[in-house]
Amino acid sequence: MRLDKFLKLSRLIKRRTVAKDVSEQGRVWINGREAKPSSTVKVGDELTVQFGQKLVTVRVELLSESTRKEDAAKMYTLLKEERNAQETDSFL
Repeated sequence: MRLDKFLKLSRLIKRRTVAKDVSEQGRVWINGREAKPSSTVKVGDELTVQFGQKLVTVRVELLSESTRKEDAAKMYTLLKEERNAQETDSFL
């Protein structure tokens, strides 16, 4: 499945065009490698997405061509969510 489609169906990102833009900006990695919107996502892959100052890492658990809102969270497992060190330092 294409990366931009997975990000949209899993509801990690609300719109496919936004998922495409984020990927083109180099803010998504699959298994540690920078990914393009057309990159293939497979079950077991680890995705890291940069949302502003936050990095979210998930493991792909399920691929489905369509999904309901209630079932979207079953498509991945949250592994790690961390803030950029620069942001936390600015609050101290």
